[in-house]
Amino acid sequence: MSTEILVVFFGVLLVLGCLGLALRGSVLGPQRHIRRRLETVHRRLAGEAPGGTRGTGAVNSVRREEKASSMPVLDRLAKRFLPRQSLLRARLARTGRNIPIGTYVFVNVIMTLAIALVAFVVAGLPPFLAALIGIIIGIGIPHFVIGQLAGNRMKRFTAIFPDAIDLIVRGLRSGLPVAESITAVGAEMADPVGHEFRLVSDNIKFGMPLEEALWDVSVRLDTQEFKFFIISLSVQRETGGNLGETLANLSEILRRRRQMSLKVKAMSSEARASAYILGSLPFIMFGIIFLLNPAYEMELFTDPRGRMMLGAGLITMLVGIAVMAKMVKFEI
Repeated sequence: MSTEILVVFFGVLLVLGCLGLALRGSVLGPQRHIRRRLETVHRRLAGEAPGGTRGTGAVNSVRREEKASSMPVLDRLAKRFLPRQSLLRARLARTGRNIPIGTYVFVNVIMTLAIALVAFVVAGLPPFLAALIGIIIGIGIPHFVIGQLAGNRMKRFTAIFPDAIDLIVRGLRSGLPVAESITAVGAEMADPVGHEFRLVSDNIKFGMPLEEALWDVSVRLDTQEFKFFIISLSVQRETGGNLGETLANLSEILRRRRQMSLKVKAMSSEARASAYILGSLPFIMFGIIFLLNPAYEMELFTDPRGRMMLGAGLITMLVGIAVMAKMVKFEI
């Protein structure tokens, strides 16, 4: 067995192990947090202080604290050196999962090092080019995955959000105040709508004004539909009028907006399919030729001129894919 294969093998094992630790921290973290909360509640019901000694009463803190990952060192480094942490934190929270910044940075670093190692050892690329490819792919893949998770969650939110508005309208017409109607939405609707409205209800119970609580959630959601809802409440609060009728009209508008979006998606399906085929065809043909005649394409990796051609081809392909993706994407 050659040295290159051994290096790649142990590198893959290292990456899988590190990714397992990162996922273990993000998946089991909420369970450990729930167990600690239950133990604290049981101790307080038994009349004990959190340290295990008898106490006259414990003071609960209502301050919202950021979830920490299982790697405190990376959390501290990320908080100290990472720019625009608030935007990254909001983007991670948009997925609906407990993904600390330290865990996200750790996955980026590990993937960057692994891909750069594979590009340098297996493909024989120069160190600078291997490092550049490692940085682009190692940062791009986690960014893409987080974007997909957040996008899927926002699509689910948008799909059932008009039903939540209808529930608020029924509550208002039955005589309930807006805050109680929002609490009912948090209790009755499925996630992610129910989860976000429960956060709004909790913030209101802690004394935060209604509009401020809604805008606090809208920063994390970043959807036009929810901002329309907040603006409707704000305008009605300032000018007066029938809030139930206003929200009913908003619900109908959001449903028609979603129908128009689905119609545009169906009409552009042919263009999107063409973009997928044209974007994936060079890579498919490269793989087929490599299986039939590996020595023919290995010149691209062993010869310096081939590496330059390969890098230029990848860059132009990525630019073309980005342009085609932008052409078939429509905003309603």
